[in-house]
Amino acid sequence: MLDETTTPLAPREHAAPPPADPPAPSPSPRTTGWLTRLLVVGLVLAAVNLRPAITSLGALLEDVRVGLHMSGSVAGVLTSVPALCFAVFGITAPRLARRFGPGAVVCAGMVAITAGLLIRPFTHGTAAFLAASALALMGIAVSNVLMPVIVKRYFPDRVGTMTGLYSMSLSAGTAVAAAATVPMTAALGGSWRLGLGLWAVVAAVAVLPWAALLVRDRRSAAATADVGRRREPGPVPASAPRIARSRTAWALGCFFGLQATGAYITMGWMPQIFRDAGVSAGTAGLLLAVTMVMGVPLAFVIPRLATRMKNQGPIVIALGACGLTGYAGLFLAPAAGAWVWAVLLGISNCAFPLALTMIGMRARTGAGVVRLSAFAQSTGYLISIPGPLLVGVLYQHSGGWELPITLMGGLMVPQIILGVLAGRDRTIEDEC
Repeated sequence: MLDETTTPLAPREHAAPPPADPPAPSPSPRTTGWLTRLLVVGLVLAAVNLRPAITSLGALLEDVRVGLHMSGSVAGVLTSVPALCFAVFGITAPRLARRFGPGAVVCAGMVAITAGLLIRPFTHGTAAFLAASALALMGIAVSNVLMPVIVKRYFPDRVGTMTGLYSMSLSAGTAVAAAATVPMTAALGGSWRLGLGLWAVVAAVAVLPWAALLVRDRRSAAATADVGRRREPGPVPASAPRIARSRTAWALGCFFGLQATGAYITMGWMPQIFRDAGVSAGTAGLLLAVTMVMGVPLAFVIPRLATRMKNQGPIVIALGACGLTGYAGLFLAPAAGAWVWAVLLGISNCAFPLALTMIGMRARTGAGVVRLSAFAQSTGYLISIPGPLLVGVLYQHSGGWELPITLMGGLMVPQIILGVLAGRDRTIEDEC
């Protein structure tokens, strides 16, 4: 079990290794003050850039569709591409991290995001636009998987604090991109190309701290290479667990997938639910913004609370209860209690930072965290793909929201059960 400290950013002291040990990097290396600050800045900037590629496009999707002469069906497929890319590319993160190191892969991920966002606005065809988007999403996918690994490695006694800071920054980046893209585009003369391209500048800033960390790691490795060759070889590191044998890994992957399904359905369809209930378009947009903003403070609080508990089941149940109440309100009185339902669903969507925190807590070793993060997120994003599409089909064929909302609320039940199973005090190494 990992304990919180009262000073979130203070580096933890470790006992010096015995002289006979090999110079291989520790999963939790000692960090100096400047390195700690650089890592914190890198985590925050990386997290801020993990969603604008998606939410900025959502804000301008109609303009992009018209500008590229994109059919409605292709535009619909475009909204499902992020989850597919997260699942497909995220599974490659463990192999890349073993080969190059997690910091180097995150740095490359930030470069890929920057390149994709820079190229995408200047494409003149649907295929090229999709390819540039996929490049950015590839960078997001591997960074998604490795953020919990970076936290576990460099901040092993502050997993809750750093996961909370990372999750809060991710939520803030998501909300800002959704809210600011349209006004920025209007200020730039209404060109959707400039509106989308501006986010490449933000992504480029995130490359800088990771590049500095990469240079530092390369110099440190070169300085210790000769010492390592003169020492006796140490014991062979234990291999990473076979993740598919772990019930906790499967529970966590399915929990991640169901919470992602709920989040994508909420972001994609909640404004339409309110508009069909008689709420104005402007108010419906504000209600969605309230739901998204709820994740900013709670994403910092929930991981800190989770790491102080041996079993995270009670938090899962509390978040699930908020979700069930919110969906019941949407079913019975969507307009009358709209603001309450928006707040409750925003709280429920904070299962995402809880899932990230549990990834760091359900594995003891760095190799275990890499495998578990890749497995849980790739499995989860695959599970989340059909949810928003199914809601759209049910809405179209039933002519109302009763059946889709019933489905949304029904999915909360297995989410709660699987979250309770994933929150038990055990590790995948024990099960494998």
